[in-house]
Amino acid sequence: MAKAARSVPGMRMSATSVGILALVVGIAVFSVQDLILKQLSGDYPLHQAMVLRSCVALPFHLAIVWWFDGRLTTITTPGWWKMLARGLLGFVAYTAYYLGLATMPMADTVALFFTGPLFITIAAAVLLGERVSPVAAVAVAAGFAGVLLIVKPGTAGFEVAALLPILGALGYGLSMVAARPLGRTETAAAMAFWGNLCFLLCALALSAVYGSGQLADASHPSLAFLTRGWVTPGLTDLALMAACGVIAAVGLTLLTNAYRVAPSSTIAPFEYSFMFWAVLWGWLIWGELPDPVGWLGIAVIIGAGLVVIRRS
Repeated sequence: MAKAARSVPGMRMSATSVGILALVVGIAVFSVQDLILKQLSGDYPLHQAMVLRSCVALPFHLAIVWWFDGRLTTITTPGWWKMLARGLLGFVAYTAYYLGLATMPMADTVALFFTGPLFITIAAAVLLGERVSPVAAVAVAAGFAGVLLIVKPGTAGFEVAALLPILGALGYGLSMVAARPLGRTETAAAMAFWGNLCFLLCALALSAVYGSGQLADASHPSLAFLTRGWVTPGLTDLALMAACGVIAAVGLTLLTNAYRVAPSSTIAPFEYSFMFWAVLWGWLIWGELPDPVGWLGIAVIIGAGLVVIRRS
């Protein structure tokens, strides 16, 4: 049973209120990173942006480990390779998500990525033997029905890039399930550090393959974002890529602190506030808004996700 929310010393807000506030602000901060990467996707390769982002974020992650764990030795535990392997799942997840973002409207991409809790439910049942209640099973089925409303397979509105955020959600779900047994022996800050290090190593590997530009393929926006060679950025774009590293570190700190001070079952639904920012940025910057069927699909996915979170 979750403990009752405690008041934070020197503040009138309860710990739960502080957690909700930290989570909502952290989500808003992360939405700016997605906005930047979508804006850069037409001129730069994703692997270049990821290398610069991860290099900037790495010292911040070390500071986060020191802050939350009180020492840096938590990153040198025997389970480091497991955290690195989990980081690989996260890299695949977010690479697929960002590649989809290069082509798809921001609101649709985020909504499809929010199928992550549905995949977590399925993966936890298959891999960990966790029981899925009938209500959760219906919610999962409904959530995937919402996916069909957004993707529109078999119609003129179908875009193959819509499969990318779904693949990303699958990778995200698997990484979250992998975090459960790791959480018994490793700290959240250490897992975040190894995840970021894995991002850097994988982005460097992609850069070694595509960085020269000889394998660039501009036939599709998502493919171009993956295969484009490195480009010398102007100061503004360089600052934006570096800002992604700061955003990642600040956002992670806020989210980690949110889940430290408040019950996860209470604050997790507020992660869906990301949808507000996705719609807002898409509308303000690119003039994108979902069509009526897309709005329905978004509502179904969010509703299903909330049910799954509550039943977990």
